Amino acid sequence: MLSHPRAVTLALHILWIAMAQAAGQEDREKTTALKDLLSKIDLDELMKKDEPPFTFPKTLEEFEYAFNEHGQLRHMKTGELFVFNAREDLHRWNQKRYEALGEIITQYVYELLEKKCNMTKAFLPVEATDDEPTSFIYLSPDALSNPSKLLVLIQGSGVVRAGQWARRLIINQDLDSGTQIPFITRAMEDGYGVMVLNPNENYLEMEKPGKSTPLPSPTEPSDEPAEKRERKDDKEGKKKREFYEKYRNPQKETETERIPVRENGSSEEHVLYVWDNFVSKAAAKNVFIMAHSYGGLSFVELMNQREMQVKNRVCAVALTDSAHNIWLQETSKGTQDWMQQHCCNWVSSSEPLDTPLDPMLPDCPRVSAVTQQKRESHRVLHRLLSTFTTNPTPHRLAPLLDMSLSPNLPWGQRECQSQQQDRVCQHLQVEGRTGPTGPLASLVPSSYHIYLHCPA
Repeated sequence: MLSHPRAVTLALHILWIAMAQAAGQEDREKTTALKDLLSKIDLDELMKKDEPPFTFPKTLEEFEYAFNEHGQLRHMKTGELFVFNAREDLHRWNQKRYEALGEIITQYVYELLEKKCNMTKAFLPVEATDDEPTSFIYLSPDALSNPSKLLVLIQGSGVVRAGQWARRLIINQDLDSGTQIPFITRAMEDGYGVMVLNPNENYLEMEKPGKSTPLPSPTEPSDEPAEKRERKDDKEGKKKREFYEKYRNPQKETETERIPVRENGSSEEHVLYVWDNFVSKAAAKNVFIMAHSYGGLSFVELMNQREMQVKNRVCAVALTDSAHNIWLQETSKGTQDWMQQHCCNWVSSSEPLDTPLDPMLPDCPRVSAVTQQKRESHRVLHRLLSTFTTNPTPHRLAPLLDMSLSPNLPWGQRECQSQQQDRVCQHLQVEGRTGPTGPLASLVPSSYHIYLHCPA
């Protein structure tokens, strides 16, 4: 005879098992009902209601946007800035729309390079066949024939193409901030030949043929066990969910493959190829290079491959937020020493513009670019080009200093040699550099003609 407590416990166990069985049966019935409901839903019709198709305008006019006289992108009717969230709660659609506008911007910048800057395309590889992928760079009319000076522009990584520093700045700020156009025109005015590299145009993207999914056969009576049919139904339901997710995520909807451009399949390969086939064959005695972000890494890789050629031809290199790393890239001691004398890297910092910063690696001097956003890079690069133009010492990059700039003064309007020399001395008082008699005295040019606002 069971004791009273044990009898109660046993009864509770029996009751719990019965309730669990009932709940399990109820869950199975709910699952079956849900499957029946899902089988009646037209996924195609559901998707049409859920998200609009990814078809967008092909021109700025169709987008109803245009660049005004200040180079700012504005809505043609409202005059407002570009609005990313054109449709709430549809981030993927908005992103695709933004990318479509970006492709139009790319073509617009190409037109500016050709019409405003009078530049022409040079296709890569130079001996490409008709049926292989190609890329291109832009050359000024005298890029190969200018006997004196050549400026080479290398952008960073990402979606930007020839002539662009940052697509976001073009759309949200203006053309002067986000494109290389101001520096190209200024360089041409100062007698430079110009080459605009295109390191991200390094593949041809092709859509893979779609895989057709066979339609499920009509439901027929089956002798299969119920559990096996349920597993099969679960499998079909999973296929439907995966199909729906492919629709929801356009990156998975269309599968593509990338065919690399021969000898230009990466930024590093592109820079090396352009050096071998264009820069090294140019007539200019003095080559100047501007490189942003990953472009700096590609330049250092060029030095690893063509060290003596670069040393013999390149006078100065201006880097902005360069992504290079002399240790990971295994640069030689000779390259590091050369970079100390010929390169300068403007990096994001809270310090005032051109403030010397502690070097992270023993390669090139680092100075402040003020901001952590790319919108300041165009201002910094104006300073760099001014240094290239005014430095009379062909094989040294003079340190740039914290100067009081006035946007209302023309380039080269003022000469302020004595004040500038004082600032040079202050700049050299870093890491044991004690003035014009120190190891960097040779960097100080005898005279500066710069964009400098000095009191009358």
